[in-house]
Amino acid sequence: MRGPRLISEAIPRVAGQVFSKKYIMLGRLVTRWPEVVGADLADKAQPVKIRYYKKKPGQKRASASLDIAASTADATLLHYRKDLILERINRIFGDKWITAIRFVPMSSNAPPPAHMRKKRKKPLSAEEDRALSDSLEDINDPEMQERLKSLGAAILQDS
Repeated sequence: MRGPRLISEAIPRVAGQVFSKKYIMLGRLVTRWPEVVGADLADKAQPVKIRYYKKKPGQKRASASLDIAASTADATLLHYRKDLILERINRIFGDKWITAIRFVPMSSNAPPPAHMRKKRKKPLSAEEDRALSDSLEDINDPEMQERLKSLGAAILQDS
């Protein structure tokens, strides 16, 4: 049985399983969700699935559609913003990446999804923060380093 390992050793294995190509874009979409649908609807609807379609002959690239879960009333509001939402998504992630949006029902009395729940987390100690920063110093991409630090902090805060 092995003892504790550095987070930098575990990240490639965990990231490969959790953040496969299919989920990277959904993760980025979730983090920028208020910018995509607007602050007024960001907590009332959520992106739940991206459906990828194979590239058809004559197309430059494959396309995808986005499933958004919302109550019936909120889905109606979002439907009127559908073109704006597509424009914002494609401006953020590249042109014509998402070509369609589909609204799926979400019960109005359902609890919010895990990524939208706010939990009070204990702050990291100075020692934990320093150890986390030290273990990630070899990562050259600042955005990836920040995301991994956030992931590491979340893991340490939940333990």
